[in-house]
Amino acid sequence: MSVAELPRVRGKLKPHAPLAPLVWFKSGGAAEWLFEPADAADLQQFLRDLPADVPVMALGLGSNLIVRDGGVPGVVVRLGKPFATVERLDDLTIRCGGGASGILVSSAARDAGIAGVEFLRSIPGTVGGFVRMNGGAYGREVKDVLVEADVVLRSGEPVTLSNTDLGYTYRHSELPDQAVVVSATFRGQPGEPAAIQAEMDRIAASREASQPLRSRTGGSTFKNPLPSKAWEVIDAAGCRGLTRGEAQVSEKHCNFLLNLGSATSAEIEQLGEDVRTRVRAHSGVELEWEIQRVGQPK
Repeated sequence: MSVAELPRVRGKLKPHAPLAPLVWFKSGGAAEWLFEPADAADLQQFLRDLPADVPVMALGLGSNLIVRDGGVPGVVVRLGKPFATVERLDDLTIRCGGGASGILVSSAARDAGIAGVEFLRSIPGTVGGFVRMNGGAYGREVKDVLVEADVVLRSGEPVTLSNTDLGYTYRHSELPDQAVVVSATFRGQPGEPAAIQAEMDRIAASREASQPLRSRTGGSTFKNPLPSKAWEVIDAAGCRGLTRGEAQVSEKHCNFLLNLGSATSAEIEQLGEDVRTRVRAHSGVELEWEIQRVGQPK
């Protein structure tokens, strides 16, 4: 697909764009095209005019993602600085751009005296990913605070979806396939900034103590097989520290996979499948991937 076949844009459109530098695992192939729209209107026009058979994928901070080594066909949409915004609507409500990080959202809410979104401080991603995956931690989920989300469908049509429209369940939503979340409105409750900051500090300290934050990792690998925790069944199956090539199950938190240096995405993904096989054999538990795996094998 040549540039001549693509719609004109006001943002940045790059061919054969390496994705490894943009994802936490630092592995994987390139995007056929990487598009960073100038604003929501630029995104709408591009998707409207893009041939309908060209696949589209949204990319946030790349924390909960394995990009396979053969790369991603079609267009990867990355929301940059124009979408990294937080706007206070009233005493309890903020509207956040799809590219805003959890730290930015929780900090802006703190400054506005809005409690209830502190948990977003602990999720290494952006609003678009939070909305899509019903991101959660420390007893809270996006469904607990989301009012509505502004979305651009694959057709280029802008729509607003309510909390109910998104049909939230554990780490899942009914967000339409290939849709891009451009903003979300969250509502909290009254709080004192000092108390909100104290809760954010508690969450940050807890994460630092229990998770391999300074490693090349993708975050929580598998969904918790409720009522159990994923790390518990992985540890019980003897997988702590398990390796495949340069990929390893973290010894600090065994629901995290690590790239020790030069692991391929294939090694990381296969290590995850090794863990699933061992857990199934040990306890009968069928672990379900939480990390998204996209693209083609090499």
